Amino acid sequence: MTTMRTIRATIVLLALAFAAPLGAAVHLVPVVGGLASPVFAGNAGDGSGRLFIVEQGGVIRVLQSGAATASVFLDIRSKVIAGGERGLLGLAFHPQYASNGRFFVYYTRSGDGTIVVAEYGTLSDRNVASAIETTLLAIPHPINANHNGGMLAFGRDGYLYIGVGDGGSANDPPDNAQNLESLLGKILRIDVDRTASGLRYALPPDNPFVNTPGRDEIYAYGLRNPWRFTFDRVTDVLWVADVGQNAREEVNMPVVRGGNYGWRAYEGSSCTGNDPPLCNPANYRFPVLEYAHDEGRCSITGGSVYRGNRQSLPGGTYVFADFCSGEIFAWDGAAQTVLLDTPGNISSFGEDEHGEIYVVDLGGTVSRLAAATSCTYAIAPARETFAMAGGAGSIAVTAGDSCAWTAATGDDFLFGLKASQQITHRKQLREPAETLPIFYERARMLGARLGPVLFQTPPWAVPT
Repeated sequence: MTTMRTIRATIVLLALAFAAPLGAAVHLVPVVGGLASPVFAGNAGDGSGRLFIVEQGGVIRVLQSGAATASVFLDIRSKVIAGGERGLLGLAFHPQYASNGRFFVYYTRSGDGTIVVAEYGTLSDRNVASAIETTLLAIPHPINANHNGGMLAFGRDGYLYIGVGDGGSANDPPDNAQNLESLLGKILRIDVDRTASGLRYALPPDNPFVNTPGRDEIYAYGLRNPWRFTFDRVTDVLWVADVGQNAREEVNMPVVRGGNYGWRAYEGSSCTGNDPPLCNPANYRFPVLEYAHDEGRCSITGGSVYRGNRQSLPGGTYVFADFCSGEIFAWDGAAQTVLLDTPGNISSFGEDEHGEIYVVDLGGTVSRLAAATSCTYAIAPARETFAMAGGAGSIAVTAGDSCAWTAATGDDFLFGLKASQQITHRKQLREPAETLPIFYERARMLGARLGPVLFQTPPWAVPT
């Protein structure tokens, strides 16, 4: 028995199992999990490579480049009422955040549900935010808990754009979206670098209703619940995904100064019947794309225009999802296609500093959208020799970007790599190489000499 076990230990095969490419053009690479109802992810634009993740309950977490867990950046749970469509919903960093440390949040206030847009700053440790809040906007939202909107983003013009829902209920009973004296159901635009009389911000002089009837903060109107919008980082075109009611989901592009996007007279390109005399197409701007509530679809989640350098998708592709069906879609300017059918509830998309797209699942994860390409790999060294007393060594595994692999052996003497202790790895960093420790134990019990250990790559490997 001892002799047979010694022969088995002389040459040991280490099989690396690589993930088979998916049938789709893209797949999701896990980045971080264990989150509490994440609703947004984005970057600070400061060159740090960090990813900031918004949790609905009132916490913003920061994920360092290459890290597996995220730490608390800001905790305002005591200020936030969360649940359903309420909570801490939006985050945007000032274009000069690297030098001034300013950032902005969007949340529903505990006690009365008021929508708050507020400014915060950072401490000397840029991984921790100051607790000092400056409220810029407080928009009453007293009756219904839904349709809060929640998106913040800076345009290339340096102004802060704000997506506000229509106030909730069905069919927008007060007709807020068409009421130019209400901030509900709108895209707002403000100047956070200056102040005006009685305000903690200034009003861009070319906002469409400055010096005319209507609220000066309004940029565009006729929106139901513009939960997520994005600026194309190449063209600066504004894309707004507006959540529909019972029939249609829509994406509006370009969203322009003074544009009326139809709600509540229209849902998508269909007249709702709420105000039949107002269904005159000449008075509105209609979606560039829309889809119906079929096959389990019910609520659009916008959306990013892909401009990354990994070539995960053709440049200029607009990526969006349906919250209910879990599908991720692409629009190339002519047609909608399904990229992936996921089991999750996709609450948002985000981008890193390089333009790669991240997918936020309300269930607690953030993943990166990546091209599903054939994987390449290498193992070095191919052979190790250990003395009879045992010892330790290592092997380096180099795999293609985003390629999954598993290291396993059936030999009990490879302590770190027993079949019962398989280690699964997913490469998320730019550096695709990783070193595995290996340990030989109980060698003295063999009563015989250990020889070379041979590490071999597939064809013995099988897909994970």
